[in-house]
Amino acid sequence: MGRIFISAAHGGIEAGKNDPGAIAGGTTEAKEMILLRDLVVTELRSRNLEVLAVPDDLSAAQTIAWINSRANAKDVALEIQANAASSPSVRGASSFYIAKNDQRKQNAETVLMGLLRRVPQLPNRGVKPDTDSGLGNLQFCRQTKIGALLLQVGFLSSPEDRALLQSRRRDFAIGIAEGLATWSQVNDPQQATAETNYPNINININGQNYSEQGLLINGNAYIPIDLVDRLRIDPAKSANFGRITYRQIVYIKAVELRDSHVSIDWDSATKTVKLRSILAVCPGQIEQIISNGNTSELQLQLFLKNNNETAITQFPDLPKLYREEATIEGINHDIAFCQMCLETGFLHFGTDIKPQQNNFAALGGVGGGAEGASFPSARIGVRAHIQHLKAYASLEPLVQQEVDPRFRFVTRGVAPSVHQLSGRWSADLDYGIKITAILRRLYESANLL
Repeated sequence: MGRIFISAAHGGIEAGKNDPGAIAGGTTEAKEMILLRDLVVTELRSRNLEVLAVPDDLSAAQTIAWINSRANAKDVALEIQANAASSPSVRGASSFYIAKNDQRKQNAETVLMGLLRRVPQLPNRGVKPDTDSGLGNLQFCRQTKIGALLLQVGFLSSPEDRALLQSRRRDFAIGIAEGLATWSQVNDPQQATAETNYPNINININGQNYSEQGLLINGNAYIPIDLVDRLRIDPAKSANFGRITYRQIVYIKAVELRDSHVSIDWDSATKTVKLRSILAVCPGQIEQIISNGNTSELQLQLFLKNNNETAITQFPDLPKLYREEATIEGINHDIAFCQMCLETGFLHFGTDIKPQQNNFAALGGVGGGAEGASFPSARIGVRAHIQHLKAYASLEPLVQQEVDPRFRFVTRGVAPSVHQLSGRWSADLDYGIKITAILRRLYESANLL
């Protein structure tokens, strides 16, 4: 059995200042996670397990480097976090794993269920691939060289979750320790301990079998670098690609290609990693706001329903409205729809904007009121959203009568790409990344990516 690395999220120095994480109820995420982490360490050591606690003053990148410099194949790593939401009613625990790794998914279920068995009052939000996170990937899961998971133990912004954590912290710790102990016991590093024994896997790209084989390492598919070049992806532009050299050939972790619009799937029966490039189906830059969308009304409906079962009941025509209004103004309806999903939390809302305002993109009013703009119908609300996107992305005049209250305030054409909305539409500098992360999920659900 190997060692267990455990990290309490936040607390280190990010962008030159201390990072407290979420703040709510007179406490911080960093403080609560450090207290919980210390109890988990105590519980694990009482079971005679070897535990290494990551120092609390490290940044996120330094945390990963600290673990990687000390870990071996038998070890596992967990980072604990508290989530936060704009609505205090959002609750529950979840566990994230690196996407397309069935082995890590099982490990995530083990750790999450360990916690929930001890604290059954905590809602179960399930295990999720890291592609479902806000930025579309989690570096702790991706870049840590050993098996790594991220456990969100609840929402600090929820008074119920916060009270549970603070009043039953030891139960939280015991549950997490039990899950970690089980994971550590079943961890099988055999294939990673001997370089010559990496098993080969088959590769299929856009429906065609590839002549060269890849590798399966720690449950992750790796593909040869020459295939990456054939996909017209420059690996030199991404320092985050997981690379190894094996028998004089460089391999890249396949799931990293997802950020270059390549979907990754795994067929366990044939031991085949399946790659699909959306550029083969939808040519051009998918981040360009002035472009054609690729999804049907039904595909948008199913995607929305999968993320919020009641959304279509409340706004049954929204997918149709986005396709129609975007087409009229030459806007990519996929981008606009995914921006709506981000701004409204897949129509859960929970912010200052209320559903009855028909404001699907957090558009401000002319007077700058806290409540934001309101529109008489869902169609007019969608039209205002589309017009605001056109203001940013194009110099062309509007086709329809202007309904966007802030259209005239935008410097026309300054953001043709969704990434250029970052810091403009929203102060969040990762705003464009978050929209494209949802866009990839949409295309995956529609089998376009």
